[in-house]
Amino acid sequence: MEIQDMPQTSITASSMLKDDKFGNNGVEMAVPGSEEEIADILHKANENGKKIAIISGGTKRGYGGLKNDYDILLSLAQYKGVVEHTAGDMTVTVRPGTTIKELQDFLREFDQMASIDPAWPEQATIGGVIAANESGPKRMKYGSARDLVIGLRVAYPDGTVIRTGGKVVKNVAGYDMNKLFIGSMGTLGVITEVTMKLRPVPKCESLVKLFVSKEQLEDLKTFVVQIQDSMIEPASLELVNPALSKKLFNRDVYTLLVAFEDVENSVRYQEKWIEDNKLSGMDMDVSSQTEAQAFWNAFSKVSPNSLTDDEVNSTRAVIKIGSKNLDVFEWLAEAETLQTKNMTIKMHGGLGHGITNAICTGNESEVKQAIERIRSRAEDRKGYAIVKHLPYALRHEIDVWGKKPAYFFLFEGIKKKNDPNNTLNHKRFAGGI
Repeated sequence: MEIQDMPQTSITASSMLKDDKFGNNGVEMAVPGSEEEIADILHKANENGKKIAIISGGTKRGYGGLKNDYDILLSLAQYKGVVEHTAGDMTVTVRPGTTIKELQDFLREFDQMASIDPAWPEQATIGGVIAANESGPKRMKYGSARDLVIGLRVAYPDGTVIRTGGKVVKNVAGYDMNKLFIGSMGTLGVITEVTMKLRPVPKCESLVKLFVSKEQLEDLKTFVVQIQDSMIEPASLELVNPALSKKLFNRDVYTLLVAFEDVENSVRYQEKWIEDNKLSGMDMDVSSQTEAQAFWNAFSKVSPNSLTDDEVNSTRAVIKIGSKNLDVFEWLAEAETLQTKNMTIKMHGGLGHGITNAICTGNESEVKQAIERIRSRAEDRKGYAIVKHLPYALRHEIDVWGKKPAYFFLFEGIKKKNDPNNTLNHKRFAGGI
């Protein structure tokens, strides 16, 4: 394939074609080194009717997408680094190929952090996290990627580069265009820069673990409501089912993970509050700062991604479930009924925000049945279930996004306006957009 006037230094044969398990490949790979080159590649591809897939770290190749034959795989993996850091204003501007760990390591030198904790921070890039609106168990306190971004630079399919938002936190003029691109899975434009607000690194961290039996779940629910009605401010209230607790702690029970991040006096006060108010029979354990950080690092690697999923004899799927926050109790209880001798479900959910992740591993047909049952029950509860990791072949059998929302016509209209030729990540998003 040749593209007229395409910068030849950017194009090589795509080595990713050797692995089509998760799709979203390209015949050739473009590795741009500047925003101008990204815009030029898009412009030429758009003019010549070529289709482009976008990749950075590669962890989300199993997240949506019904094509495995894009003309160009646009890799942003080398387009990385901090563009601007204003420590006094607590903002940073960074290129999309920068991994979360690289960004956090840079900011730590200034005693600052980006308050986001997605899975696999050593592999996940800020561009991919923003495009998918990813978040982790500390979303309860810090929010998702959508809450972090204050400005973007985006290259449209026609090569035009726009700026949304700004570089200061107090930027409230007009419609927040950032939200148009965050979570759009790269279907509207290529993010070339991300500007985020920062937080100081907490002076003290700890992790309280409460181990409870199945019979104590109702008591735990009462206690969680008591926590949320109190003055304490945990960073996470993540409930873990027995299958995952067995893997993490070698304990076949439910586990509530209560994280605290603040000055030391505040953290110690909140730990004491939990100890004084927890119901009898709940086994409590407190991890120090070093232990807590090590645990969260291990926890970030619980879910498989397209770089780490090397299962050969079984199928793995990760399902993201959105519901009312206390419905997490019901989801974890239902996981026990859905498991079979040929399929396990490791599940954890945030009792502060209602996002639950189910990791299904086992027989292909039973994994498919579990996805269908979970989605049906989610929709019955006026929630949703998105399959955010699944092999390419199965994505043709299962609609990973579920049925179209009532406002889907808005998605179609925006896509048609921004990318009328379907140049970018065609069929990657909901409804085949």
